[in-house]
Amino acid sequence: MNNYFLLHGSFSSPFSNWIPYLREKLESLEKIVYTPDLPSGVGYQSYDSWKKIMDVYLDCGLINENTIIFAHSIAPVFIAKYLVEKKIKVERLIFVSGFNNYLGIDSDYDAVNESMYFDNLSDIKEYAKEIVCLYSDNDPYVKYDVEKSFADAITDNVVIYPNGGHLNSESGYTEFSDLLKYI
Repeated sequence: MNNYFLLHGSFSSPFSNWIPYLREKLESLEKIVYTPDLPSGVGYQSYDSWKKIMDVYLDCGLINENTIIFAHSIAPVFIAKYLVEKKIKVERLIFVSGFNNYLGIDSDYDAVNESMYFDNLSDIKEYAKEIVCLYSDNDPYVKYDVEKSFADAITDNVVIYPNGGHLNSESGYTEFSDLLKYI
């Protein structure tokens, strides 16, 4: 049986954007869902602080070949780096507005995101049976070319949302029914 992880981005929480909606839908189907509350903000968020949280799930055997992960914003590159580093294979990765090696959002975002980046992004293809990347053509935080480059490095399975912004609540994505086709 599959289990599900829903991972939020920088300066966010498991109670924001489309994560509560998706959790509710999965739970209504009696799926096992984890929504870690990852450290957020300058001085708290880093690859190491997020890794410590995910290590607890890993040590309990909850991240495995039956796991499906939905990740938003900085979380896609974080979980890609984590899975490659730990050599963990999962069923599916659904990355929403993902990016790697991008500085210039603003100094606070750059400070908390920088430790997440890594050079061998394409290695993630060895650790997931399927990878899907969803992003928009007008993200106010991350340039289109940066999100496209991220997606092109890891999959041909790409969905682009015209005028979708960062595919978050401020762009109107408190519900995101398209994600349901990947469960």
